[in-house]
Amino acid sequence: MAVKRVDLYDTTLRDGAQQEGISFTVSDKLKIAQKLDELGINYIEGGWPGSNPKDTEFFEKAKNLKLKNAILVAFGSTRRIDTDVNTDTGLKALVKAGTRAVNIVGKSSDRQVTQVLETSLDNNLKIIRESVEFLKSRGLIVFYDAEHFFDGFKANPGYSIDTLLAAQQGGADCLVLCDTNGGTLPVEVADIVRQVKKKLNKPLGIHAHNDSEMAVANSLAAVEQGVQHVEGTINGYGERCGNANLCSIIPALKLKMGYQCITGKQLARLTEASRFVAEVANLPPNSHLPYVGISAFLHKAGLHVSAISKWEESYQHIDPELVGNNPKVVVSELSGKSNIIFKARELGIPIQPSGKEARRILEQIKELESLGFQYEDADASFELLLHRSQAGYKPPFELVDYMVVVERHRRLPALGGKVEFLSEATIKVKIDGKIMHTASEGNGPVNALDFALRKALLEFYPGLAKVDLIDYKVRILEGSSGTGSQVRVLIESSNGNVQWRTVGSSTNIIEASWLALYDSMEYFLLRVNKDARRKK
Repeated sequence: MAVKRVDLYDTTLRDGAQQEGISFTVSDKLKIAQKLDELGINYIEGGWPGSNPKDTEFFEKAKNLKLKNAILVAFGSTRRIDTDVNTDTGLKALVKAGTRAVNIVGKSSDRQVTQVLETSLDNNLKIIRESVEFLKSRGLIVFYDAEHFFDGFKANPGYSIDTLLAAQQGGADCLVLCDTNGGTLPVEVADIVRQVKKKLNKPLGIHAHNDSEMAVANSLAAVEQGVQHVEGTINGYGERCGNANLCSIIPALKLKMGYQCITGKQLARLTEASRFVAEVANLPPNSHLPYVGISAFLHKAGLHVSAISKWEESYQHIDPELVGNNPKVVVSELSGKSNIIFKARELGIPIQPSGKEARRILEQIKELESLGFQYEDADASFELLLHRSQAGYKPPFELVDYMVVVERHRRLPALGGKVEFLSEATIKVKIDGKIMHTASEGNGPVNALDFALRKALLEFYPGLAKVDLIDYKVRILEGSSGTGSQVRVLIESSNGNVQWRTVGSSTNIIEASWLALYDSMEYFLLRVNKDARRKK
């Protein structure tokens, strides 16, 4: 039996960069290209040389990349309607880029030709053929992206086929069918690909956009009909609703359809690659992405957790480790005892499955969540709740009381009349029976509380000097009570190596903040920095 193979073509650096909010530097693009090569991508589209200085610089610097798996591709378009191929600046820039492969886009819809390109249908065929011939004469691998192909085919199938024949006559190595507006359905893609294959003798590719949430499905439907080349982006980045998401396409091809595209070892780096590209793009990773999202294998319902404890595949369609991800169990008011026991076992906290302890903790969680607490994204607070339920647990410090004062005053007119704020917190905590009473100012009440607490604790726990608050979020849980509404505060902290999240809730925003801050410090002393021993 012949091995089924599909080539992977990544256009994150060009099509993906067209997403609102993404702006890669040259350095960013070089880093991503290296990561894509490690993932086993066959072709990496680096950009459009000549269209902007950044892409031109990228291709110059990319000559020094040590790619082991991928071929770098320069992207461009067919020649202008009023120029000769030998003088066309766009085609010359493609050659100058120095890549082994190029991809040119051309019109395959009759209305696009007459209303957008504003030329005749016959002239467009000539443009396509001559552009491909020119690039092939330079010894390049040439991909032809048939823009608006599916919409064009549905309106005038004969002409759309003619555009592909023109590219084939020019010598194109692969004819890529583009669902540029993203409105085609999988059943249509499959039918059209079947028809196209009968008319051509060159390999076909698919380039799908996600405007109808069909880009991945359309790409797989095309492969089922014999397409050998799939274009997409990491995390589905792209203009409007994005492009086909390679992070979903790759595991589907390899694990579910039996295609050889990357190795198993490379597949295990898929989640890492997804999060790396998100980090470089300065975008938060989408936690709900299939396969690679942090919530892709998350279990919340008690029934589900009970089932996966007995049989992991009961609520997981693949083994998460195959794509470099991990299962995750969260605890909420929807949980059962199984969630508590699973998480406790994961954390190494002894809770008996048959005892009343898990039920008591579950009831406590449900009561706290009714008061606004939420532990799904605050694992550190949940772990502390488990520890505090254990007989003999002794916290590293205890609050006696605190007071926060906020003063607003206006400076003298001679000094510009600027309004200034002063926040001061006074705090008492007990450590081994000793009361520490400290005060501190801050640029806000939470900042002042943070400084005052640290001042009280540092004498005993110097390791706390490494802890920084890196994110602080406040959410109003319901607005019917106006400024007296219940609020939830989520704090994310870090010591430079590890990050953890804690939660607090109250109708008083200072108290909610204090509860999250208190948990953050206690969690650090309990779990993150076990060597932060007290001074003797």
